[in-house]
Amino acid sequence: MSTLSLAVRDSSTMLRRNLLHARRYPSLTLNLLLTPVMLLLLFVYIFGDVMSAGMGGADRDAYVAYLVPGLLLMTIGSTVVGTAVSVSNDMSEGIIARFRTMAIHRPSILVGHVVGSVLQSVASVVLVGAVGVAIGFRSTDATAVEWLAAFGLLALFALALTWIAVGMGLVSPNAEAASNNALPLIFLPLISSTFVPIDAMPGWFQPIAEYQPFTPAIETLRGLLLGTEIGHNGWLAVAWCAGLTVLGYVWSNKTFGRDPKE
Repeated sequence: MSTLSLAVRDSSTMLRRNLLHARRYPSLTLNLLLTPVMLLLLFVYIFGDVMSAGMGGADRDAYVAYLVPGLLLMTIGSTVVGTAVSVSNDMSEGIIARFRTMAIHRPSILVGHVVGSVLQSVASVVLVGAVGVAIGFRSTDATAVEWLAAFGLLALFALALTWIAVGMGLVSPNAEAASNNALPLIFLPLISSTFVPIDAMPGWFQPIAEYQPFTPAIETLRGLLLGTEIGHNGWLAVAWCAGLTVLGYVWSNKTFGRDPKE
């Protein structure tokens, strides 16, 4: 069997393994998914009128349209935390040591985690998007190409954060540490343009919110779905995704390739 065929076969096997784990133990994914859903409902129905009034007198429907794109990307950040925990569990419970003794394509173990996590992230985004539509979110004249580009951006962002989460899981001694190490993936959307525009923030804080991975992706997604100005954010979002993917891939494979300490 060729190296490529072996890699595809073993990666498919590891993907099935991770999807079965997600199906049999859905509590972690559901708990992480509750965070963006609860924030969506909280900021629409509790803070919606106040927040929309602070954004130039917009109504609640306008604030829903503003909020949902950011929450979709926050959903990805929340979902991949489960990947860090899952990878850490595999490393600490001995199954990886067992895999190392078997005649399998080593990178397929990580590929299974990554592909499974991206699929879970996409499913989570669809669910949160459905909740957004149910409470009033509507896209504004987005074409089929723009919808396809929005979906591609979400998938690319999920891939980038997943590789970072895998690296976090590999360097964590246990599941609790992995969960704590991955907290920035949930925290960063809170200090981005998810909830309020950048220019409404204090001047000293605006560069922090603007020059981080989530804000360019959020503004690009808003532009694709709502017709707002994208500007340079599209290129920044793609650059962040590419950079984080390469960083996470190299970090994860280098860490995973080390021989375990005796």
